Amino acid sequence: MSVDPAQQARKIIHVDMDAFYASVEQRDNPELRGKPVAVGGSAARGVVAAASYEARAYGVRSALPSVTAKRRCPDLIFVSPRFDVYRAVSGQIREIFTEHTDLIEPLSLDEAYLDVTSNKQDIPIATEIAAMIRARIKDVTGLNASAGISYCKFLAKMASDLNKPNGQAVITPRNGPAFVEALAVKKFHGVGPSTAAKMERLGILTGADLKAKSLPWLQEHFGKSGAWYHNISRGIDNRPVQPDRPRKSVGAEDTFTVDIFDLDPARAEISPLAAKVWRHCDGKGLHGRTVTLKVKYADFQIITRSRTSSTPIGTLKDLEAISQSLLEALFPTPKAIRLLGVTLSSFNGDEEADADQLELQI
Repeated sequence: MSVDPAQQARKIIHVDMDAFYASVEQRDNPELRGKPVAVGGSAARGVVAAASYEARAYGVRSALPSVTAKRRCPDLIFVSPRFDVYRAVSGQIREIFTEHTDLIEPLSLDEAYLDVTSNKQDIPIATEIAAMIRARIKDVTGLNASAGISYCKFLAKMASDLNKPNGQAVITPRNGPAFVEALAVKKFHGVGPSTAAKMERLGILTGADLKAKSLPWLQEHFGKSGAWYHNISRGIDNRPVQPDRPRKSVGAEDTFTVDIFDLDPARAEISPLAAKVWRHCDGKGLHGRTVTLKVKYADFQIITRSRTSSTPIGTLKDLEAISQSLLEALFPTPKAIRLLGVTLSSFNGDEEADADQLELQI
């Protein structure tokens, strides 16, 4: 199967800011420049939200426990996050994007897809647009951005990692399928550690291995994701850039200073999480039907439990009651609990559950 000619004609750019949170902190505090910086909490239960490239050289990465990060890099400097500042800078970057196109799909504060097939400045070459955007971001914000250019979102995303930091790369329709075939599946965007491990057990290590499997075989082993894997192994991704991508879920979670063993303290933690989720959803007019409880144990095992109502959850009291019920079913707990999270999803009949976590203590 070859790449669809209509897809080949598309010009997609994925812009990804380099170490965004940490770079903002280094920009605003000259004393941090050139030093290993982690944005996040330095307490025993803290987690790294972002790391500078100086810190990454020591193996410090986002989501790494702060204790582990400090062990890997004894000189690591922890900085508390300033999400209001990050949002403001993200707004500046978004304005730069709009100079070229209105087809912008933000993925987070620091990355987005842009469809520049038809663009406001009638520039025919997407790599030139990407270079202009990166230069303008540097001029306006003082920050570096990397970019990937391709004919589809999947490959544009993969390309943006090829020449980081402060670089860009292009994957053309001609070399797209070959690029995917040579790529390790564990490096595919959207293939997490558990799926990669499953693929490895099935003898799938590269895109070429994945391409060799039939669609029915992939659907048998990976369900509804089988068709997606079948397509991307051939360099095919027809997803459009969606400027108004709907939020599919809203969640909040917190990591505890001390592990929780008993039901009562666990119940007490559910209330503020449910309240935060409800305030956000209520303010946005979002009405969901599925409540998901996330539990991370002291050994870092993560489980989730969900319940879907036939009608939208009508009140905060209902959201909290369902969350508490899901929690109670796990007790007595076999091991201590490190983190709890509450998520509301299935908005307006949407059954997907791609969590969009709110920012709580990190």
